[in-house]
Amino acid sequence: MADLFNRILCAIDFDPNSTQVMELARRVAEHTGAKLILFHVVPVPIQVVGQPIALEPFTAAETSAKMQLDKFAEEHLGTTAVAYETVVTSGDPASEIVRAVREQNADLVMMATHGRMGLSHLILGSVAERVVRESPRPVLTVRGHRG
Repeated sequence: MADLFNRILCAIDFDPNSTQVMELARRVAEHTGAKLILFHVVPVPIQVVGQPIALEPFTAAETSAKMQLDKFAEEHLGTTAVAYETVVTSGDPASEIVRAVREQNADLVMMATHGRMGLSHLILGSVAERVVRESPRPVLTVRGHRG
């Protein structure tokens, strides 16, 4: 099993469920010797057709998210022997995760689900659902606690 996974892309959205998926990703990485790529996407709002998007706010949001992701990684991985890196980008979360799977040459994707149902699922969609459908690699989803 040690050669099964070499690079695990772990999508982190800072939702309370992120801690659960991070803990599982750490355990898998420790067992397999895989490197973790902690990946966060700063969502870009849907642009009004014909209206330009100012890039400066997204650069600041990415910088802030990178600091938050680095802190999150240090809290959860700082005392372990797990190799990791943090990556932050902006865009549509599902599309960016699938793109990163290819660019990072990930063997496995791990991500939390929010367990939305009904109207909120219809309106907000499901990032995890899209990633499962579009990812070229296996996706392990972790359903968080419902509050």
